[in-house]
Amino acid sequence: MMRRLRLLLLVLAVGLVPAAVSAQTLVRDVRAALAKNDLASADALVAKYRSERGTTSEALAGLSWLARGALTATQYDRADRYARDTETLVLAALKTQSLSSDANLAVALGAALEVQAKAMAETGQRASAVKYLQAQIVKWRNTPIHMRLTKNLNLISLEGQPAPRLTAHEFLGPKMPETKGHPVVLFFWAHWCPDCKAQAPVLAELEREYRDRGLLVIGPTRHFGYVEAGTPAPPAQELAHIDAVRKHYYAMLPTMAVPVSDEDAVEYGMDATPTIVLLDRAGIVRMFHPGPMTRAELEPRLRALIDGPASH
Repeated sequence: MMRRLRLLLLVLAVGLVPAAVSAQTLVRDVRAALAKNDLASADALVAKYRSERGTTSEALAGLSWLARGALTATQYDRADRYARDTETLVLAALKTQSLSSDANLAVALGAALEVQAKAMAETGQRASAVKYLQAQIVKWRNTPIHMRLTKNLNLISLEGQPAPRLTAHEFLGPKMPETKGHPVVLFFWAHWCPDCKAQAPVLAELEREYRDRGLLVIGPTRHFGYVEAGTPAPPAQELAHIDAVRKHYYAMLPTMAVPVSDEDAVEYGMDATPTIVLLDRAGIVRMFHPGPMTRAELEPRLRALIDGPASH
């Protein structure tokens, strides 16, 4: 009888104690609240987690999402405060561990620096944002956030500039074409990327429709150090895997040359896959777009290059 009573009391007690915020679900729940434009609830989730578990790397990832949420809500001062708090806390954590030792730290710091730059750009300080990102790229070169920082720099400064030269020494598929005088789609893809595979038919349709007007599609990619299921692989084995993926999933783009270069991926900020870059006939970047695009989104931008003069 006493055992049953103790069990009942335990059940009642558990029911009365608020459930701890799980490390595994914190970011998911914060993002869900932000998707509902509920920054206050997202803030409360992070505060509750930190009070229960401390300022762990998961807490910092959650805090960085608050910065992104405030930025989306155009609360730029608040976004900057969240971002600066995140950066300060991550730098403190990095006194005892490396950025590559914990994915949450890389996510948190990358987002914190990104939000600070975007807040500058959105409040009329574009030149300052460019200088800030350039300085951060120097500081964090060859770390897990290098490409993310380059992506953000390219988002605010690459359009209207000459395209960075591709420097690849490895190539798959057809011979690299001469691009001068052609409108060009640079389609940065990864062998593991489902969104890239879904993007291919859109590009194939556009290439078929506009090839007679000079359109070229080039598909740069890079090594990631692994093949199927994340199995580690040396460069030669991975290159063979990349080629197998190219032949299987990108056969509808038979004329697409594929330069393979880690350096080009970094230079173009291939942090998101796919990344789509449009060059006009003079080799000037006219669009830099991380992420997939529908035909309805991409075709008008492409037609402007095909129908327009060599440069604007």
